Amino acid sequence: MDREEIEDVLPHRPPMLLIDDCELVDGRALGHAHVAGDEFFVQGHFPGNPVVPGVILCEMLAQNCCVLLAQGGAPRDATPYYTSLDKVRFKHPVRPGDTVELTCEVTRSRGMFHFAHGVAKVGQDVCCVADMSFALVSEKD
Repeated sequence: MDREEIEDVLPHRPPMLLIDDCELVDGRALGHAHVAGDEFFVQGHFPGNPVVPGVILCEMLAQNCCVLLAQGGAPRDATPYYTSLDKVRFKHPVRPGDTVELTCEVTRSRGMFHFAHGVAKVGQDVCCVADMSFALVSEKD
């Protein structure tokens, strides 16, 4: 799924739409986010030593996961809201020029709440791991 197709299932739009592509394979979302270096989040983080902020890596994982939730039968009018981040670990910096490989899988669901695990890598380097949860909230609520 390319960026245009992602926009069909996620409410995010530039500059906050962070993932470039995503495919669903064996119940997992496999996505990519290329960091060119001109993004708003690296311009001042840090001058002379640009690094993608950890919170942005978590958002990349969340968006990748939400594609999985949307394709898994979520109501079309549902907005995914982050409800928790747990066991987040940052292990390697992500810099301009890197392409982040995102892998997410839903570990359990209960009603409108969905729990997932995600890993962000650049090449063989694990950059971020996180357990996340989301609430899918209908606009009608």
